[in-house]
Amino acid sequence: MPIVQLDEHLIDQIAAGEVVERPASVVKELVENAIDAGATRIEIATAGGGKTLLRVTDDGCGIDESELALAVRRHCTSKLSGGLEEIATLGFRGEALPSIGSIARLSIRSRAAGAGAAYEIAVDHGHCDGPRPTALSRGTVVEVRDLFQKVPARLKFLKSDRAESTAITDVVKRLALAEPEIRFEISGQDRTTTVFPAARDMGERIAQILGEEFSQNAAEITAEREDVRLSGLAGLPTFSRGNSLQQFLFVNGRPVRDKMLVSALRGGYADVMAKDRHPVAVLFLTLDPAFVDVNVHPAKADVRFRDPGLVRGLIVGALRQTFAEAGLRSSSEGAAGILARMRAKADLVTPAPRRFDGFAPGGYAANAHAAPRETGNGHGAYEPAASPFRPLASAAEAAEMERRPAPVSTGSSHAETRFAGFDEPGTAYSAETIEGAAPAGVTSAPADDFPLGAARAQLHGNYIVAETESGLVIVDQHAAHERLVYEALKEAIHGRALASQMLLIPEIVDLTAEDAERLAEHAEGLAALGLHIERFGPAAIAVRETPAILGQGDIAKLVRDLSDELAEFGTSDTVKSRIDHIAATIACHGSVRSGRVLKLDEMNALLRQMEKTPSASQCNHGRPTFIELGLADIEKMFGRR
Repeated sequence: MPIVQLDEHLIDQIAAGEVVERPASVVKELVENAIDAGATRIEIATAGGGKTLLRVTDDGCGIDESELALAVRRHCTSKLSGGLEEIATLGFRGEALPSIGSIARLSIRSRAAGAGAAYEIAVDHGHCDGPRPTALSRGTVVEVRDLFQKVPARLKFLKSDRAESTAITDVVKRLALAEPEIRFEISGQDRTTTVFPAARDMGERIAQILGEEFSQNAAEITAEREDVRLSGLAGLPTFSRGNSLQQFLFVNGRPVRDKMLVSALRGGYADVMAKDRHPVAVLFLTLDPAFVDVNVHPAKADVRFRDPGLVRGLIVGALRQTFAEAGLRSSSEGAAGILARMRAKADLVTPAPRRFDGFAPGGYAANAHAAPRETGNGHGAYEPAASPFRPLASAAEAAEMERRPAPVSTGSSHAETRFAGFDEPGTAYSAETIEGAAPAGVTSAPADDFPLGAARAQLHGNYIVAETESGLVIVDQHAAHERLVYEALKEAIHGRALASQMLLIPEIVDLTAEDAERLAEHAEGLAALGLHIERFGPAAIAVRETPAILGQGDIAKLVRDLSDELAEFGTSDTVKSRIDHIAATIACHGSVRSGRVLKLDEMNALLRQMEKTPSASQCNHGRPTFIELGLADIEKMFGRR
């Protein structure tokens, strides 16, 4: 088959396949152009999930009449005056508008700043018409209709209108997070209107998009290393989601979905989050444009860093340090879940009529011998003389009640309320026995002296109830002790060079020459973890010693995983992560088990150690170690507020 020159229209359609994947891709390109134009208000209108209509209106600087025709031609842009090494705008390729015009009906109305009139140009599936005068006060209006109507191969792969509308909203949210000073509005026949007003700062914009709940359950990130700055908010490990849709990553203000950054985010949450959960985070990386390449893919969602190891190390280290310094912070989701379940149970209960007039003048107290009246619930009316629950007659009786020990239940069919500080299974709870259960100074300490308060009881052999100044805390003793043991093991293991086990016969692992070279460069760091390797020819590695704690494992697989990690991220965390996994397993099996009864001093000692241990708010598997209930919430449940 002979080589022929492709038709210009076909070339544009091929290029459009890389730039325009779905309606959300069109919105992304058009909104980025509006941001680059200096807009302060951007409105997006859609119909049919963006397949029928997409309209983006902005109040930016506009396009001059003489430049409208160039704007819809390929490789024409005003944003590369500094070359590819100094890209300071979101758009720069000069492909978006011509690509959209080749697969849809495109119209652009614009009035340049200071111009006396506005002009319009139309592109119908590659055929250009205009420019011609039109009516517009300022800025630019771009309309895209009948997207992919003449490209059925792409149209049939689009999702439902609802799914496409959701994707458009997600794109606008990401761009709005990067530009808090701009007002965004999304409207249309296929959606309810959503407005993100201009925010005073980034914190306000994050609250607008992710909600106040995220702001209350997030830690502020601020870190810098070698002119690379990281900032933003990272959700607490216990504030997680079932997917990664709530992860917003930005590089120099550009929303990206780079796999290296996502991997670094996961690495920062290692040891504190369950494997099937995903963190919620909004992170901004700022660095010299010369050190990052954004011209990797036409969609500009991927980036390449000159030093990926530096960037990854900054993100992982900043997240781990932030969580370690955050102290004991429990996600509000746990308390909210408890309150919601309690309210749901309360709604199922039909309360008795609130009628109590026994002590009122002229009430039943004055007619104690009269026949009781029937109430609507079938019970007799209250008679204070006959009731065992009556007000104290005098101050002397009140004092006598205070001195009287609490009753001990012996024959009830219900489980007895036991105090956790006794070894005898039949010992019942009483005020007298509490005083002797703990050493001096433990129970007498006020609850507000410690963040986790003072232990008061143990429930079901696993949950410690502690009183704090502002409410109460419920602690999972097994999860909490598991974290304490794990952190102690990690400190002992990584605080010195790990013991290694010499192989009787060195393991030879065949690799590519590039992988062998990369591993050889990291041999010194791996030796500190107990893995001793050396070059064995041009394309092989000889493993002479392995970390003793790993035992008998697949050495070849370990080495190949290391080489893959070094090739992709420039780091060698595989060995450390496997050692940490073993330490986590030891901690899990060696921690205090559920069902073990603890004395009061043991419970308080556990609480005090939690307050001094990093990441003690969640266990090694990502489960919360404690839930805090505020006194205000408890009072609301009982109608006191």
